[in-house]
Amino acid sequence: MNTKQEKLEAFGRLLDIMDDLREKCPWDQKQTLESLRHLTLEETYELSDAILQGDLQEIKKELGDVLLHLVFYSKIGSEKESFDIADVINSLNEKLIFRHPHIYGDVEVKDEEEVKQNWEKLKLKEGNKSILGGVPKSLPSMVKAYRIQDKVKGIGFEFHDAEDAWKKVDEEIQEFHAETDLNKKELELGDVFFSLINYARISGINPDSALERTNLKFISRFQKMENIALEKNVKLEDMSLEEMDVLWEEAKILNKN
Repeated sequence: MNTKQEKLEAFGRLLDIMDDLREKCPWDQKQTLESLRHLTLEETYELSDAILQGDLQEIKKELGDVLLHLVFYSKIGSEKESFDIADVINSLNEKLIFRHPHIYGDVEVKDEEEVKQNWEKLKLKEGNKSILGGVPKSLPSMVKAYRIQDKVKGIGFEFHDAEDAWKKVDEEIQEFHAETDLNKKELELGDVFFSLINYARISGINPDSALERTNLKFISRFQKMENIALEKNVKLEDMSLEEMDVLWEEAKILNKN
């Protein structure tokens, strides 16, 4: 692994390259905070994919892409004479020190949960008017639900255990089945999802990761099913559901090999 000096030199080189690109490259010159936003989201999802795949080399590559965006935003901020990368890092340093009084102060904590509870209380001291004020509005719904639940847990608003959380899932499913009005049924389905996400979180399962792994598994099996159909010289669209189920089972077996 690189020494601290080598890491600092590498970061300094990145800043120099960013300066060059902003000065000389027509594409980089035209970028704004707004134009980079959707690209940053894309890079973040690519990093997420690499993490789920457990591909360390791909993770390294995608982390570089995300880091480039952070440096790019900071460069634009400096051009606006608002902030630069040092301001960004110093602000982060101060926040981390303030929110870790059990490391940089005399506060004692017994476990991870107390750390998280202190974190949320300290954020309120910083001026946040609500525990949920820091949840981004643009987060995907499942991720947002998880963050909402995790944040209110920080002040003790939480089921005692996973079993209690599952009782809530059962209750919401019953209410969903009992509702006949379509609009109200949609609301009830939202409650089912929210309670199921809560149960998963309390059980130590990240629901977003779980669903994405299932998505990837389904894609892999379906594509194998398509290949089997191609080998058999048949078209899926011409087959009955029962016939496709047979190919699906074959694909499941191949997926295990």
